[in-house]
Amino acid sequence: MEFNKIRELLDRYWEGESSLEDEAQLRSFFSTNRQDLPADLKEAQPLFGYFAAEAAIELPELPEMEAPVVQMPPPRPWEHWMKYAAIFLMAVGVGYAARSFQSRQERILFADANHDTYNDPQKAFAATQKALQLLAKNLNKGTSQVQKLSYFNEATEKLKAE
Repeated sequence: MEFNKIRELLDRYWEGESSLEDEAQLRSFFSTNRQDLPADLKEAQPLFGYFAAEAAIELPELPEMEAPVVQMPPPRPWEHWMKYAAIFLMAVGVGYAARSFQSRQERILFADANHDTYNDPQKAFAATQKALQLLAKNLNKGTSQVQKLSYFNEATEKLKAE
């Protein structure tokens, strides 16, 4: 009966749900040297024996030490002027970069808006024809090179056949 209660207290102790009274009961139970403990309770006996032994040790008193009083000079705001100058230069740099990025974005947006749209449909048609002619011209260059390659392949096939 007593072992079952100790097992319940140990379960709560391992789960971190035991109270201080429960832990006091466990320490007092395991402080007595018992030979008739079951195997599962013998595992916890050295732990609580260690706690009891450590609690019995008296620590020596340390002498009181006086902390030296160090007089710090009063802070002077311009003593570290390089820090303030670096912060100022970084802020100016970030502001300049943000402003140039914003103006670059505005130029791109206005350039796209002005050059990509046509008010006159005839001009838009002419620009589209011009772009398609340029594309066709470049594709024809590639086609002529592929035709030369096909002539080469036919010639090698004829040589292999002979």
